[in-house]
Formats: sequence, C-alpha cells, structure tokens
Amino acid sequence: MDTTKTSAPLTPEADPAEPKTPAQADRADGSTPAATKADTTKAETDVSTSDTEAPTGEADGLDDPDGLDDPDGLDEPKERIVGSVGAAASAIVAAGLGLVALSGTWVSRVIAERQTLIGQIESVNATSTEAKIAALYGDAWHLTALVNGVVSTLALLLAVFVLARPAFGVPDRVLPVWIRSVAWAAVALGALGILLFGAMYFDLLLPMPKAAG
Repeated sequence: MDTTKTSAPLTPEADPAEPKTPAQADRADGSTPAATKADTTKAETDVSTSDTEAPTGEADGLDDPDGLDDPDGLDEPKERIVGSVGAAASAIVAAGLGLVALSGTWVSRVIAERQTLIGQIESVNATSTEAKIAALYGDAWHLTALVNGVVSTLALLLAVFVLARPAFGVPDRVLPVWIRSVAWAAVALGALGILLFGAMYFDLLLPMPKAAG
C-alpha cells in the first residue's frame, strides 16, 4: 500500500491572463489615456480662443468709449468757432466809429469851425439875410453832417466785412458770439448815423431857418 500522498499546492494557481483594455494598459504603463489627451487639447484650445477674443472686446470699447454708435452724427459737418485778433479788433473799431460819429468827431468840429470862419469872410459881400445865414451857419452844419456821415459809413462797411469774412475763408468757420454781437452793434450804429446825417445834410430833419419878411 502506497502511503505517500501528493502534497497540495501551497499557492493558488495564477489565473490565466485576461485581455486588458487600452485605457487599462495606459494606466499600467503610467501614460495618459487617449480620451484624456483629447479633452486636455480641447480645453487648451478654448482657453487660447478666449484669450485671443478678450483684447478684441477691449479694442471695441476703446473705439466707442460711450458705447453709442451715431453714424448720422459723423456725416454732419461741425462748425468750428475760430476768433482771430483782426476780426475782434475790426469789430471793436467799427462800433467805436459808429458811436463817435453819432456824438460828433473832432475832425467834423474843426472843419465846421473853419467853414464858419470862411462864411464870416464871405458874408461881407452877401446881398440878403438868407445868404448871410447860409454863409455863416449853413455850410458849417452841412460839412459837419457830411463828415459824420462818412464816418458812419466806414463803421457800417467795416462791421459788414467782419460778419461776412468767415463765408469767404475756411469752411465751417464761425466767429465767437461776442465778436458777432459787437459787429452787429456797429452795423446798427452805422446805419442810424447814415440816416440821421443824411437827413441833416439835405435839410430834411433840421431845415435852414429863414429870416422874416
């Protein structure tokens, strides 16, 4: 009788090798799975795209800081308010001439006194009272009105030149309000002086006095 027994194996037998999936094989090798690599690549693409688009939005904000698009406003011409020293000085001189003409200039007074002296000399040979009045006073008054009327005309012409000058210069150029106001005041003074002294010169406002009988 054979009493010898076959000893049982001490260790369990190894299971037969099972097929592994590519993902498990990559984990075993320590490498990244293919799906994970694809996701990582997509995420990097999204981040780079967002970084690229961010400056574009900032640039759009810089181009339109108010956030308002007004294409119609860009087509409308804008007036430029430009005031020169010459225009300002001319407007002030024109207003001064118009005011001085109405109050009487020194030149007109001197001319009137000279004409009065000439009338006194000529009145010696005058044959009538009306001729003496005309020689002593009438000619002096007419010369005074004439000189002041010429000064008023100069004031009016200078003021009109100041107001009309921008139309023949740089396009869309507008004078400041104060220059235009002074120029229009000079126009009014000049026109008033021309009417007043014209009526005086032609004896329409203050006719020459006549001697009785």
